[in-house]
Amino acid sequence: MKLIKRALVLDPNIKKEELKNIYIEDKIIFQVVDYSEEIIYHVDEIIDAEGLYVTSGLIDAHTHLGMKGDSQGFEGIDHNEKNDPITPNMRAIDGINPQDVTFKEALQAGITTVGTGPGSTNVIGGQYACIKTHGTRVDKMIVKFPIGMKIAFGENPKKNYNGKNKTPITRMGIAALLREMIEKTIEYRNDEKHKYDAKLEAMLCVINKEIPLKAHVHRGDDILTAIRIAKEYDLKLTLDHCTCAVDVLDELVEENYPLILGPSLGARGKIELKGKSFQNVAKISNRGLDFAIITDAPVIPLEYLPICVGLAIESGMDEWKALAAVTTIPAKIMGVSERVGSIEKGKDADIIIWKRKPFVSVTSPKVVMINGEVVK
Repeated sequence: MKLIKRALVLDPNIKKEELKNIYIEDKIIFQVVDYSEEIIYHVDEIIDAEGLYVTSGLIDAHTHLGMKGDSQGFEGIDHNEKNDPITPNMRAIDGINPQDVTFKEALQAGITTVGTGPGSTNVIGGQYACIKTHGTRVDKMIVKFPIGMKIAFGENPKKNYNGKNKTPITRMGIAALLREMIEKTIEYRNDEKHKYDAKLEAMLCVINKEIPLKAHVHRGDDILTAIRIAKEYDLKLTLDHCTCAVDVLDELVEENYPLILGPSLGARGKIELKGKSFQNVAKISNRGLDFAIITDAPVIPLEYLPICVGLAIESGMDEWKALAAVTTIPAKIMGVSERVGSIEKGKDADIIIWKRKPFVSVTSPKVVMINGEVVK
């Protein structure tokens, strides 16, 4: 048994810092007790965390980790099957390379669990996985698979298939192809004598509400189209990216679908990212909506997830909500909260001991002067 002693645990569930002793046995949190409690266990190893802050391992619910090789060209790019807009039978676990250096970089930054899967080139991209960021064989790293069916609206599928002179080249075409596939899957499920079809077979878990549609959406109208289709067919849905969510914020408060926001760091590389900012992240949070903060790695390197949290806090997001946005909330959205996301008895012992209080190193200036004049 291991003991992390005198751990100052940051707990977003109760929004408090508490001094705890954490006992670990067989990779699982065996017990969490107040430091003042005297419990006698046979402990083989003690880690003294006095004066240090402790959180559960950080979680990013939307990445392409291991599917786009670092410093590689075409040979390492495995997250988009670009020649067919409908590829629900693509499985993330068949494209993940755990030996990519980005796994090590994620661990060094305290990210222990991620959602990873296909990109947003296709209307239906394939099945997402939730994995740990440590290991050599993806089969042993899986927390849950599948966790969602990737779909995409907006510029990405339009741009790819316009270049191929192939549908979809409009938002109407994207929605039409998605509806067509949903209808075909419903018919496939209802026909007891159907002939095996790999794409339709993969879609059954969506139609049966076992996993959500994981919708790549930036623009406000695309967000609402995803909701419209999910409601038409009574399907589960997560709304991923949502950089222009403030444009339809009242509607999102009313609908209350799970939100996965980001990346909010980096440049606005296309028109539909016009709302990309941490100020908007804070604005969405302050309307009472819970969401996961993401990097979309490698769009933003995964090790910058703590920086994204700090920038959200600096922009006005409550620090406890920000911590929850990379721990408890993404765990809940991915359906893995029974294993990860918080420091509780029975959960995986994914624990981060920080050198100093996390997320507070990012600050903005109070005053900016140029040539002796205050300009901010």
